[in-house]
Amino acid sequence: MRTEDVLAAVATGLWKWDNASGTVSLDAEAARLLGLPAEPVVLPEVAVRSRFHPVDWNEINGIVNLAVAEGTLAEARLRIMDVDGRVMRTVRSRSRPLERWTADGNLDYELIGTIQEIAEPQPGTTAAHTPITGDWRRSREAFLLDAGRALAEARSTAEVLRVAASLSMPGFSPDGLAVFGVAGDRLSVIGHHGHDAGDEGPFTDMPLDTDYPAAEVVRTGRAIYLSSPEDYKRRFPATWPLAQRFDRVSWAFLPLIVAGRTMGAWMAAFRQPASFSPDERSVLTTVARMLAQALQRAGVAESERELTTGLQRSMMPQLGPEIPGMRIAARYVPTGGGLQVGGDWYDMIPLPSGRFALVIGDVQGHDVRAAGLMGQLRIAVRAYASEGHRPDAVLSRASRFLAGLCTSQETAAEEDPDARSPRFATCLYVECDPRTGTLEVARAGHPDPAVRMTDGTVLMRPTAGGLPLGIVPDTDYPTTRFTLEPGETMMLCTDGLIETGGHDLDTGWARLRAVLEADPHEAGAHEPGHLETLADLLVQAVHGPSSHHTTGPLADRREDDIAVVLLCREGAGCGCGAPPAHPVRPTRRTMLTVAQAEPERIAGARRQVRELLHDWADEEQVDSAVLMVSEMVTNVLMHTDGDALLVAEAVGELGGRRLRVEVADSSDELPHKRHPGEMASSGRGVLLTEMLADAWGVDPRGEGKSIWFELYEQSKRPDA
Repeated sequence: MRTEDVLAAVATGLWKWDNASGTVSLDAEAARLLGLPAEPVVLPEVAVRSRFHPVDWNEINGIVNLAVAEGTLAEARLRIMDVDGRVMRTVRSRSRPLERWTADGNLDYELIGTIQEIAEPQPGTTAAHTPITGDWRRSREAFLLDAGRALAEARSTAEVLRVAASLSMPGFSPDGLAVFGVAGDRLSVIGHHGHDAGDEGPFTDMPLDTDYPAAEVVRTGRAIYLSSPEDYKRRFPATWPLAQRFDRVSWAFLPLIVAGRTMGAWMAAFRQPASFSPDERSVLTTVARMLAQALQRAGVAESERELTTGLQRSMMPQLGPEIPGMRIAARYVPTGGGLQVGGDWYDMIPLPSGRFALVIGDVQGHDVRAAGLMGQLRIAVRAYASEGHRPDAVLSRASRFLAGLCTSQETAAEEDPDARSPRFATCLYVECDPRTGTLEVARAGHPDPAVRMTDGTVLMRPTAGGLPLGIVPDTDYPTTRFTLEPGETMMLCTDGLIETGGHDLDTGWARLRAVLEADPHEAGAHEPGHLETLADLLVQAVHGPSSHHTTGPLADRREDDIAVVLLCREGAGCGCGAPPAHPVRPTRRTMLTVAQAEPERIAGARRQVRELLHDWADEEQVDSAVLMVSEMVTNVLMHTDGDALLVAEAVGELGGRRLRVEVADSSDELPHKRHPGEMASSGRGVLLTEMLADAWGVDPRGEGKSIWFELYEQSKRPDA
């Protein structure tokens, strides 16, 4: 007995759906179950589609796609319709999609399965439906709930249109959508789906008195339903030729109404006939209302973003002309919430002396008042710098200006509690000499700059500083001078780049250090865009997808504005060109002054040496170097009246480097060995140096002396 005869005896048919060719093969029993003559037949997909209930046909597409993705059976309950639209019977389909390659080399699938008639429970009986895998029929209420949630989450007009295009309405999904907007007395297409690019041309700019359904909907505020081409041609003969070429057979035009005002129209077009029953009209009307509300919210949000972005952009300066021998890049990223304005800023100021100044600052707060104060403060700093004042004088005047500005606002806005609260600002001002690379830095409560050296090592460059601007009107800001060597890159940033994402200063710097120390050539940076690439990478480290998985140790995630400025002095190792064919490891050097009045900077000196030796082979030698530096600098502060100047440099290839550290002071008194007792708290500096250093000595100078020591890197052996 043949398999086909056995299946026919149990009212089970076989079918095969070729997705590539769009044909469906049925055996005799399957054809009978679909209401066709009981004989094998091969039909186009559209002919078989007409035999199924529209709701079931829409759902089976999703079931098959899931089965293809998961490699499982596709199983569904389907209702068979006669030519008059009545349900003849209900069948259950079980099929498996099989992947195959088409003649043109594309991967497609073929669906092979069975169709079996099932008995539906009669009214008044207790029979229940058997659960069937993949039966995803949703009620109208569930569809509207999903549609409302998706439209409510859309934040822009483009997102609203994408959501509208993806809506699969229960039983009558349109395959052509268009949204029309109104501007004055003109109607235009603001978005469409299911059409080719350029199809919107005739509808782009249309008078409202045009004989077109969308125009009439806007004029009257009433929906128009056209269930057939004949109905369209009869009611709108003038514009029927424009719609005829799209091969649709049913159309629904609905008004988009918000707060009693018609803001546009929504068109849903169908390739299959739609009768627009009361239930279908109810669904379309509800979707149109939600779509109008979503478009209104998106329009308001886009207007606010455009306003605030334009405001912030107008306050952010453009970087000046190119500077011979140097490159500059900058980024500003407002905080993700609210109006997206804040108090961070940066500036580049040409100076009368031929030099230029880089300024970066952060006014307290992320609101409109902070942005306003930032704009005024930036202009004031630029004015003071353009007058030729030195860095310390610029910040002193800026502090006095901000304190006076906040005082005047407190007096003028007695009814506004926020306006009465004092504001301060942090700021870092750097005067640069492009010819020599000399930098003079004045700092007002701002994070120190970081320098990427020519060999890739990143050091925090400690600088003397004062209080943030605006706290005390008359404040002094000491100046720190150092040189940016050829090939080195300096980074200035606000605390938002460091602390965003739950990080503190230490963990935030560790995150940025990994980005700064990456090889610029391995990262794909090429002239002239190395600095631009590096600036993008720094922002991505904080705001990119990976930052959500590398949060800091702090419990709260404090989001903040970000401003970052990069200054590169061109030279070997900076990344602004191709790497040298025979690279030579450059000298790694740092310098730091510890004043008599700033003993706390001894900790900074220890940190500088440790960072300088971050890849030294022997950790014990690193600890020894840090201990000797601490002893030498402390001795200068205790036994002399002058400041200590620390210079440390590492020379040579990895594994065989030489570290030389010099501490200079203005005293002529030479150190000498002491013999402290067991309870003595000092006097062991020379003894420690003799024990730990590979070489050391004292060099007299014209005024004062220089104490130095050297350590030779000892590579760790595998058996050590």
